[in-house]
Amino acid sequence: MNLPNKITISRIFLIPIFLIVMLVPFSWGGIDLLGTHMPVTHLVGGLIFILASTTDWIDGYYARKLNMVTNLGKFLDPLADKLLVSAALIVLVEMGMSPSWIVIVIISREFAVTGLRLVLAGEGEVVAANMLGKVKTWAQIVAISALLLHNIIFEAINLPFDMIALWVALIFTVWSGWDYFYKNRQAFVNSK
Repeated sequence: MNLPNKITISRIFLIPIFLIVMLVPFSWGGIDLLGTHMPVTHLVGGLIFILASTTDWIDGYYARKLNMVTNLGKFLDPLADKLLVSAALIVLVEMGMSPSWIVIVIISREFAVTGLRLVLAGEGEVVAANMLGKVKTWAQIVAISALLLHNIIFEAINLPFDMIALWVALIFTVWSGWDYFYKNRQAFVNSK
């Protein structure tokens, strides 16, 4: 297994650590940071999420720079993104920090695109994420980070950046899902 794929696997292994920090009912107290008060567990969970998210850029960078792009990496990288984002969104719903309907739309798109990828893989095609999909992923990461960190910085000026970012993520999620299905519509047109 090459270095970029090991980095992707590390992102997957950070998910249970994130979940334990966010969901196990223990308290490390609260913290006031940049005009925002939050539980320390949310700060730690947010930082774990951000660390895991940055590995998405790192593994892609090394895969391209070292010419180590593999079919395994094309499969694992979007899977790791979907697992991380889905886990974080579900945690946010459970904590009452995100509307459930937005999370349902985002996760439904991820299931639908994963299903399409499976259909395409059955036809021998492995499709890497396109630029719109990457923008979607980063919009989701920014929104989730802002929500996990209780709208840090922006709370002091009473700007709901976290919710604005979530709406932007929702728009890019729907748009990129539509684009993905439109560009790969031949998978359904050619089906018997």
